[in-house]
Amino acid sequence: MSTTATSAVKTGEPALTETQFHKKMAVDLFNETWTLLDKPDRTPEDDALMSHSAHASRLHWGFVGNAENLAIGEWQVARVHAVLRQPDTALYHARRALETALQHQLHPFHVAFGHEAMARALSLTQPQAALAHLAAARQAAAGITDPEDLKLLEGDLATISISSENVAGPGLV
Repeated sequence: MSTTATSAVKTGEPALTETQFHKKMAVDLFNETWTLLDKPDRTPEDDALMSHSAHASRLHWGFVGNAENLAIGEWQVARVHAVLRQPDTALYHARRALETALQHQLHPFHVAFGHEAMARALSLTQPQAALAHLAAARQAAAGITDPEDLKLLEGDLATISISSENVAGPGLV
């Protein structure tokens, strides 16, 4: 019996199609990841669950999502790994988020958040490059027309900490 059918039997809810299942899992895991990101006193077990849920959400979007969903999924995975101070993994997923947004010519909101992800990941090891991506995010933000989207971006950019004593080297990476 499939997972969705088993779940339906146990809960009495109607069975989901495969597409509905992947979308539900992607959304639920994305939201669970945010709950864990916002948790002030995460344990090491919470950190592991947060990483797993972000990756699982992105995996499910890979089955049913569009370019926007994939860019946002990669962005969230990058954010999780930056928060966990895992710069290589954060940078890998930040690049994927930005490349997806650019390749598919997504809205400036997605491009700006791709640069935000790059800046956050690079802030851990390459502050000069992080500053360049902060500037690129602000430049992309000029195309954001929704005030709430702009506020969300500005709020996230304000949380990126870059040590001025480590700033040296090339620009965009």
